[in-house]
Amino acid sequence: MSELNLPVLDLSLLDHGPEAAERFRAELRRATHDVGFFYLTGTGVSPELEGRLHRAARDFFNLSEAEKLEIENTKSPHFRGYTRIGGERTQGKVDWREQIDIGPERPAIDDPDAPDYAVLVGPNLWPSAQPELRPLVEEWTSLLSEVARKLLRAWAEALGAPATYFEDHFGEAQTLLKIVRYPGSTDPEPQQGVGAHKDSGVLTLLWVEPGKGGLQVRRDGVWVDAPSVPGAFVVNIGELLEVATDGYLTATDHRVVSPRAPHDRISVPFFFNPSLDAELPRIDLPAELAPHARGVAQDPANPIYGLHGENALKSRLRAHPDVAEIWHADLVAARA
Repeated sequence: MSELNLPVLDLSLLDHGPEAAERFRAELRRATHDVGFFYLTGTGVSPELEGRLHRAARDFFNLSEAEKLEIENTKSPHFRGYTRIGGERTQGKVDWREQIDIGPERPAIDDPDAPDYAVLVGPNLWPSAQPELRPLVEEWTSLLSEVARKLLRAWAEALGAPATYFEDHFGEAQTLLKIVRYPGSTDPEPQQGVGAHKDSGVLTLLWVEPGKGGLQVRRDGVWVDAPSVPGAFVVNIGELLEVATDGYLTATDHRVVSPRAPHDRISVPFFFNPSLDAELPRIDLPAELAPHARGVAQDPANPIYGLHGENALKSRLRAHPDVAEIWHADLVAARA
């Protein structure tokens, strides 16, 4: 573990008395101020549940093309369902992966006066050939949501705020689960599994198939590997936490390099974000931390909005231009 390029934190320290909890909060603050990424152990997620999720992912991607395309995301105005290989883009370049996108199961909003980002609310698409997938995803989402809430309480206290600071402003979480397969590539140069980017929300918990690499994080201007660690999630913060802390916490560029054929790779990122209409207020950092806030990174090509719905809609429209063209040409034109 000492040879890893990212720090390793143990969430269970929060349950082992005040001194252990304070040590965890200090490590959490340091990791996300310095790096923005870390490995998280002690989550309570069982190997048995991980195994069921892994098998379900493999089972889905082994379905016939017709069975997968039954839930193709071009059928969903809410950007849900299956994306075929090459169907998603990062910074305009094709990502070499296939995936399912699953969000909160809610009815679509039928209100002409609703904000643009209301198009992200709606039902999921579930494969009829795999009825066991939905209850498993709901179990996984519920458990990881609790892990995320525990982390947010620890972050709040680590930054000198009340433990409920984020909960008080979060609203009903707008989660997103992706079940992803990266096919192997025979190209002499590594293929873009996912291009370099920062996550647009608050918090990401990433499960990676054991023994597989490909994730890379930018540290001090250099790309470093972040391979899977048994029993651990890779955790990173998104742009909304950078905004809420005036850059004291940092959202970090990361990417995925495709595996070499004949190998492939399964990963399951879980994005825990506030309600679409939530805007996290800036934390009043204590005197010893405030001077180390670096301000929010500014990129004219990638504006960061304080309102989560605007950030999320920006990301969806860019990542899935085919869905956007079919369902939301007006929104694309308005942002051109």
